Amino acid sequence: MAGFIVRRVLQMIPTLLGVILLVFFLFNAVGGDPAYILAGKMASAEDIANIRHQLGTDQPVYIQLEIFIRQIVTGNFGDSWATHESVAHIFKTRLTPSLILLIPMMIIETLTAVCLALLVSVLRGSFIDQSLMVISTVMMSISLLVYIIVGQYLFASMLGWFPVKGWSDSLWRDITVYAPLPILLGLMVSIAPSLRLYRTFILDEINQDYVRTARAKGLTETRVLFTHVLKNAAIPILTNLLMGLPGLLTGAFLLERFFAIPGIGREIILAVERSDFPIIKAATVYVAVATMLANLLADILYRYLDPRVNLK
Repeated sequence: MAGFIVRRVLQMIPTLLGVILLVFFLFNAVGGDPAYILAGKMASAEDIANIRHQLGTDQPVYIQLEIFIRQIVTGNFGDSWATHESVAHIFKTRLTPSLILLIPMMIIETLTAVCLALLVSVLRGSFIDQSLMVISTVMMSISLLVYIIVGQYLFASMLGWFPVKGWSDSLWRDITVYAPLPILLGLMVSIAPSLRLYRTFILDEINQDYVRTARAKGLTETRVLFTHVLKNAAIPILTNLLMGLPGLLTGAFLLERFFAIPGIGREIILAVERSDFPIIKAATVYVAVATMLANLLADILYRYLDPRVNLK
């Protein structure tokens, strides 16, 4: 296992290098001259030259690439071009509100979708199964924007159960007062596709020969379902779950924007609108690294879920 992890970490280096080169040359090609963005319309040629010198963009390409790699290694991507706030500080302060929304959403979504998928798989073809599939299809057909607008009007404005929008400096108040409504609305959108996907995974397993053998041995349906079916269906479910982890770093920009939550998703969208490339570059690199780590974690967990998986 240790050798496998070391090999996978070493394999990440060329992959990460490819991502770095792609991000560097892509942003240099389409990003334009950052000195003009920072200097503004009334800047003199001397001001622009000074900014280029400060950013290092007047240096040869290989020096600029070295500066970019040094930023990644040190985690210091400089300051935002729009707000002049440190990029590291932006991620540090904006990530917490996003995680307050997304982590509970991911946990509740997974548990609810797996439980419902097990239920409808056992009751396949029944009224409950068909009803849940129809409801899931209808819920998937409605935009998140509609859920947000209707949810704010119904639950916040009319019933007064939640505030319409807002965020505070108190973690407890954010979790108990401001986060529940966006989490609830996010779950309305995310549970339906997960339910349909997990139902397919479980149905693929429930008709296998080993399940019929387990039933023939006289095992109870509950034991067959949780000990045999769910264990084997856990690998694709786990894959789907882990592939969603890097998304935690990009936030939920629609929910954050409509509920005035100072999360990282809202910050990234603002950065795109302002051509604030230090933030966009940092987010791109962080998501790439998180994706590679999630893949590594998935491979390791496969081994524990199914001892037949051979890690080479």
